[in-house]
Amino acid sequence: MIAYIKESYNELKNHVTWTPWAEAQRLTVIVAVFSIVLALAVWGVDTVFSKLISLYFEWIKS
Repeated sequence: MIAYIKESYNELKNHVTWTPWAEAQRLTVIVAVFSIVLALAVWGVDTVFSKLISLYFEWIKS
C-alpha cells in the first residue's frame, strides 16, 4: 500500500501535465455559466409543462 501511494505521488508530481491556473479558472467560469443556463432552461421547460398539464386537467374536469 505504501509503495502504491509513493508511486502515485511520483506519477502526479513528475508525469502529469497540469492545466495552467489561469486556464483552469477560465474553464471553471465557463462550466458554471453553462450550468446556470442549463438549469434555467430546465426550470423554464418544467414550468411550461406544469402549466400545460394543469390546464389539461382543468379542461378535463369541466
